[in-house]
Amino acid sequence: MKFDPAREKSPTPHSPFKGLTVPRPIGWLSSVSSEGVENLAPYSQWQNLTFDPPMVMFAANQYPDGRRKDTVINAEETGWFVWNMATWALRDAVNISAMALPPEVNEFDHAGVTRRAADLSAAPMVAESPFHFECKYLSTHRLKGNSTVGTIDVVYATVERIHMDENSLTPDGRVDIAKVRPIARMGYFDYTVVDSTFEMRVPGADSDAQAGLGGEPMGFSAEG
Repeated sequence: MKFDPAREKSPTPHSPFKGLTVPRPIGWLSSVSSEGVENLAPYSQWQNLTFDPPMVMFAANQYPDGRRKDTVINAEETGWFVWNMATWALRDAVNISAMALPPEVNEFDHAGVTRRAADLSAAPMVAESPFHFECKYLSTHRLKGNSTVGTIDVVYATVERIHMDENSLTPDGRVDIAKVRPIARMGYFDYTVVDSTFEMRVPGADSDAQAGLGGEPMGFSAEG
């Protein structure tokens, strides 16, 4: 069984495309408009780009009527947004924050989460989330789709500050994944939760080939 998705309908009742690109990290992004309206929304097309310096991206599909997502506009106008880790404990709030609400509704209040001030911008953070990236906007790349909703804005940013809950780290200073239990997007209406991990190292790889894989700091030199 096979098909060309650009020219043919899926031979199955549900398209396999999103069901195969899994699991997808959730970009639970908070921002604020130039008028001071707070926004909170999850994006399943979110990813790290590189680590030296840390850079991230997210892709936001337009609404069917052609409107662009508030997070994109806020990032462009204010220069900042915040990534908040989406966890099992916060799954209901993440889901509620996906609702399309009128602009006068505060999405932090609607989702039942607490706002906490970021350090570098006016964009609020979700206080209940254990980890946050303060992201500085770099650029937007627009890709035209076959439909209005298929057209996307790809937003690029640098991670300027990382916030960590020390109780969510292991004794040797790693993120305690099994404890915080991040959630990820699957296909259809499905999600998954990461509550176990295993380690693999590249056989025979030297330190250059494995640079950055173990989370060692890169490109930073202390002065003084």
